[in-house]
Amino acid sequence: MNIKIHRGANQIGGNIIEVSTAHTKILLDVGLDLDASKNSALPEIDGLFNGKGFDAIFISHYHMDHMGLAYDVCKDIPIFIGRASYNIIKASDNYKGASTFLPKGFLSHKETFVVGDIKVTPFLCDHSAFDSYMLLVEADNERLLYTGDFRSNGRKPFEWLLNELPKNIDILICEGTTLSREGYVCQTETEIEEKAVELINNADGPIFVLQSSMNIDRIVTMFRAAKRSKRIFLEDLYLAEITSSIGGKIPNPLSFDNVKTFVAKGYPKESPRYKMFNRYGENRIGKEQISQSKYVMCIRTSMLAYLKSLSDKSPFQNGVLIYSFWSGYKEQPEMKLFLEECEKMGLKIQTLHTSGHADGLTIKRLIETVKPRRIEPVHTENADWFYQGF
Repeated sequence: MNIKIHRGANQIGGNIIEVSTAHTKILLDVGLDLDASKNSALPEIDGLFNGKGFDAIFISHYHMDHMGLAYDVCKDIPIFIGRASYNIIKASDNYKGASTFLPKGFLSHKETFVVGDIKVTPFLCDHSAFDSYMLLVEADNERLLYTGDFRSNGRKPFEWLLNELPKNIDILICEGTTLSREGYVCQTETEIEEKAVELINNADGPIFVLQSSMNIDRIVTMFRAAKRSKRIFLEDLYLAEITSSIGGKIPNPLSFDNVKTFVAKGYPKESPRYKMFNRYGENRIGKEQISQSKYVMCIRTSMLAYLKSLSDKSPFQNGVLIYSFWSGYKEQPEMKLFLEECEKMGLKIQTLHTSGHADGLTIKRLIETVKPRRIEPVHTENADWFYQGF
């Protein structure tokens, strides 16, 4: 088994990992670089964009730094991804009026795919991206485990995953996103939920949550906090399309009575988004009804004008904005301006967030469980952590 890390070593994001034998060649993830300025040109990987040089691509999850290049690869290369992951991507693209790549098949926990003389088995894991997988690759009497991105502090039990994973593997390709944060220990989603309930119950005014529309665990956390605090949960149309594409126990306005959807601006009747909004029927909600309700509303920075118009109808006095992103984003110009304007409207900013990535203790437990003969660090700026500890 031959391994080539085209991108992802000594940096966070942009993973492209090649695994090959004498007869078969596959890729694990095809991510964009997190530094947008580096994505102006496609990476020079022969046979990825200019002909079928690979037999398959396996995508661990839907974050763009792991699957962003899937739109550009040669259409003859089969792509495999989780079904719920694909539904989320398709819903997002459909909302934006964009096309989506077509997968060859869908990953599912412990269902093995055979490509030439390579076997690939996904293992469902916890991450801030819903429906994420670790990937076991077997070929030439060797076993490689690629972690993708993972954590132990979400809503999927880490102990269950450790029991499911193979032991005594040959090669572990492991993420280490948080390892540059010395002494960092992740809060759990359950702890975030408890703190959110306390914040909501101590506020008389409206509650806004600024978070990623793709972070499904956090959506569940904030919905549960809203429900426990006897408030309705409001999702804008984009978020409603994403949560509804998953369905099931994920809070969405198609099947949850206490989840409503709103639009931050009006759309003409001939607009696709007008038709999207209409399908939610009685679970649609407008500014008049919102202003008379006790609610928790999921928002984005693009909604500043909408929030100002909403505050004109019902002042945001004693209201709270829960900031649920990485704290570093606060210094970006758009985010900084948005938060300043929200404070001017009377909202108190409260940070409530936890990482979607494993901390050092979690990575150590994984390594001790699968007992790899060799470790290749990726998705990290502190690869030395692995060399010093193992």
